Amino acid sequence: MLEGNKRFASCRMQHPSLSGERRMELLKGQQPFAVILGCSDSRVPPELIFDQGLGDLFVVRTAGHVLDRTGFESIEYAVDHLGTPLVMVLAHSDCGAVTAAVSQRDAPLENVNRLVLEILPAVEEASSREEDLVNRASKIHARRTAERLSSEFLELDPSDRSGPLTTLAAYYDLKTGLVEVLSQVSG
Repeated sequence: MLEGNKRFASCRMQHPSLSGERRMELLKGQQPFAVILGCSDSRVPPELIFDQGLGDLFVVRTAGHVLDRTGFESIEYAVDHLGTPLVMVLAHSDCGAVTAAVSQRDAPLENVNRLVLEILPAVEEASSREEDLVNRASKIHARRTAERLSSEFLELDPSDRSGPLTTLAAYYDLKTGLVEVLSQVSG
């Protein structure tokens, strides 16, 4: 995936696996090699920024890559039923959901929506320094979400999986187009 991201960032995309033959092949089923839990932001489409094609990625997107029950169960489906061995939580620079959390960090909790509530712990952890608070909080939120995912998968029956599971936290820079791996948890 990171090689594909380098191609994207340098504007040398190969646009793999987009042929009619690939579409026909996928009629038999899918076997994505990675799950991406990413932000709904239209500037961060995982298939494009990793230069991947049809059937390569199983993508779950929510604002601020906030993990809810439906998102977790979607990821669980990919891991347990499709045999996907890699889960990446993908944060990005200048995230609107994290910006909202930063702007509402001092608001009374009863006035804050659930999405922002999920991000506030990362904002609090990042707030030791005010400069670049949104981007630091985004990275922390990705790490925390990856750790939470890994922890929840440890509680599930590992016999449902075809092999080990790796969970990554990563960060996409809108300006450079590059993805940085922040942490890795294997289970």
